[in-house]
Amino acid sequence: MVRAAAGPGGGLRMGTPRGRWVLLTTVLGSSLAMLDATVVNVALERIGEDLDAGFSGLQWTVNAYTLTLASLILLGGSLGDRLGRKRVFLVGVVWFAGASLLCGLAPDITTLIVARALQGVGGALLTPGSLAIISASFHGADRAAAVGAWSGLSGVAGAVGPFVGGWLVEWSWRAVFLVNLPLAAVIVVVAVRHVPESRDPEAAGKLDWAGTALVAVGLGALTFGLTAAGEGGSGYLLWIALGLVALAAFALVQRRAAAPLVPPQLFANPQFTAANGVTLLVYAALGAVFVLLVLDLQVVAGFSPLVAGTALLPVTVLMLLFSARAGALAQRIGPRALLTAGPLVAAVGVLLMARIDDDADYLTEVLPAAVLFGAGLTLLVAPLTATVLDSASDRYAGIASGVNNAVARAASLLAVAVVPVAAGIGGDDYTDPDLFAAGFRTAMLICAGLLVGGAVVALVWVRRPLAAAGPAEGAAAGEEPGPEERLHLEECMHCGVTGPQLYPVEATTREGTR
Repeated sequence: MVRAAAGPGGGLRMGTPRGRWVLLTTVLGSSLAMLDATVVNVALERIGEDLDAGFSGLQWTVNAYTLTLASLILLGGSLGDRLGRKRVFLVGVVWFAGASLLCGLAPDITTLIVARALQGVGGALLTPGSLAIISASFHGADRAAAVGAWSGLSGVAGAVGPFVGGWLVEWSWRAVFLVNLPLAAVIVVVAVRHVPESRDPEAAGKLDWAGTALVAVGLGALTFGLTAAGEGGSGYLLWIALGLVALAAFALVQRRAAAPLVPPQLFANPQFTAANGVTLLVYAALGAVFVLLVLDLQVVAGFSPLVAGTALLPVTVLMLLFSARAGALAQRIGPRALLTAGPLVAAVGVLLMARIDDDADYLTEVLPAAVLFGAGLTLLVAPLTATVLDSASDRYAGIASGVNNAVARAASLLAVAVVPVAAGIGGDDYTDPDLFAAGFRTAMLICAGLLVGGAVVALVWVRRPLAAAGPAEGAAAGEEPGPEERLHLEECMHCGVTGPQLYPVEATTREGTR
């Protein structure tokens, strides 16, 4: 087995066979989790029809995965630091594949929901390891090139995914899950043979199991209560109360834990708190939009799964082409303007989506909305990630991005539960074009309001410009970033719509130490 060299990075070089194998493994691993988080939305209508599921069943098909992923992703990164990033990454891949098999064979909606929750556990184990393996494996300047290649290739996978997913759904929704098995097999074979193992020798000896349990119970109970409210059942207020109490207890535990999942000192920085406030509102809107839009396009507009799946392809293409430029612009002019303008432009796109009806034309109604929505996200997402990283010291860079990622996924989780309830969508409404269309319009107005709220938070509370050389060096404003700072910026560029990019501690090289 190859082991990474000691120190801030390993000894692999770009252009070598082993370097290419490591890059392939990490790209496929990140794509495995990313695609399942997005392509499943395209399959929801067919899943509901085949398994005779109500709308709450479709909500839980999405939320079961997001719940376990959001609850465990910080723990997954910590386990990799302590037990070995390659080892935990491989466990996550195998676990994800096994859960995908169960999803593909699920005879009913309950089994599918349980399998999706298990998928989220696997995703939480493999997702943090993808970029961390690159950072720990490659040598010095080659690390920046490897991160850039990983970013570009993962972006291409994100662009192709909805098209492939839509094609698979037209054949069978089960294929969306079963296609993960051969992909996971390739990842395991290549990783075992070619990926070096690495650990963080300075990682804390204890894991915050109490904090992990409380955040899982809190998010789970809150999501269950909000979803049950839409079904008109009783007792949902008790579930909501339990969720709020568990999350409050989580906040108290973090203040006293020896190795907390979320170090309280992070939120002592107003810029970090503001950036996460923007994240909460924006990603809540994104979570609801991406679930409801593909349903509306199929149920109301009558689009095929293939066309519905690729309707938002302009969003991915715009982010892939221009996110790096938006991040560089934020470095020059500061993040406040972009974090304000981005959500507002995206909100206009969402308002245009509310106009999609039963005779919608893709070119005149869907495409303009998708382009504006994508332009807004392009302005927003990379500067938001950069702001989060800039608000934390080098010591907490990795955990800061992990917290931001978890906030985004929790926001999406709760929005998918509560926005349909607020919009009056429930039961079998998704099978009735007229009922779903009315609820969809209301939901898009709510999502536009969330985006505007994110813009207001950015305008009022995001104040400090980004440091050109990062917080550790305090370089003068306007100074050109060096190679290591360019790596810091480049890692902000591949920013997914399901959650901000995780940023590994090992990539932080400005101080030259760990």
